[in-house]
Amino acid sequence: MPVRRPPQVVLDAVGTLARLGLAAVWLVSGALKISDPGQTYIAVQAFDVLPDGIVRPVAIGMPIVELALGLLLLAGFVTRWVSVLSVLLLAVLIAAIAQSWARGLSIDCGCFGGGGQIAADQTQYPQEIARDLGFALLGVWLIVRPRTWLSVDGWLGNSGAPADDDYVGIAEGNE
Repeated sequence: MPVRRPPQVVLDAVGTLARLGLAAVWLVSGALKISDPGQTYIAVQAFDVLPDGIVRPVAIGMPIVELALGLLLLAGFVTRWVSVLSVLLLAVLIAAIAQSWARGLSIDCGCFGGGGQIAADQTQYPQEIARDLGFALLGVWLIVRPRTWLSVDGWLGNSGAPADDDYVGIAEGNE
């Protein structure tokens, strides 16, 4: 029995929600960080992995990168590539949180503003990692299937998704 895939409209809707959701994550995160650069510096420094001379450039650059990723995803421009960068950045953030947890540091990651040293009973490492893994799954969806509604990619015809007819042969086992 052939595997049936969801209709194109459902896949496009899921992709659009993933794109807009990930855009919102980056836009909110970047806006909160850029609005309080001193706190962002404290948050980056709290991870205790970067040399002192690198902390400030990362604290300044991180919200700019997040805002750029968010704006590109919001517009749906080069969605697959922005999603690759998003997943890579999320992997770095997950690794940073995990190493803090493993080293016994008591910090708030500062992913959505704030950040820095906190009491040991206030850490939320498993929740932060799970949240970021969820965000990364949105990015993975968009890497695999970047076709979405209301996107610059769609208007330019470079969504990177195969035409609807290309899926039929694969689903029926006719590669």
